[in-house]
Amino acid sequence: MRPLADLIGPSIADALGRAGFSVVEIVTHWDDIVGPDLAPRTLPLKMQWPNRQNNEPATLVVRVEGPYAIELQYAAPVVVERINAYFGWRCVGRLALRQGPVPPRIGPPPKPVEPSAAELADIRHDLKLTEDDALSASLARLGALVRRERRGR
Repeated sequence: MRPLADLIGPSIADALGRAGFSVVEIVTHWDDIVGPDLAPRTLPLKMQWPNRQNNEPATLVVRVEGPYAIELQYAAPVVVERINAYFGWRCVGRLALRQGPVPPRIGPPPKPVEPSAAELADIRHDLKLTEDDALSASLARLGALVRRERRGR
């Protein structure tokens, strides 16, 4: 199994290259770079490279939700250092903030609450499951979760 970011990286490299991103991972691993507090409220937009002959670092343009712009402004030196440490070279020199809405991130669905022993026993009684204990336990758990979903709990 491979992380989805590893599979997406090559396919979006061209689009990100047009936005100035020479390193695709800055977008695909943004959450890891900036941390869980800033990641849902920020979005890297593009990198603006100055004259490349002087080997100056880029300016990373970041969209940030209005109320969190001041927080990101204070955290900017730390974020720049995290980005540079992540890539192992000084690719970003500063952040330029653009206030605006950040699309919500869709995370993994929440895990269902495990059925209680009473729910499992009720399902086992109703279904008269097989002699295989592991199979019976799995089917009872599935049945309890389905029953709970149908009841809307």
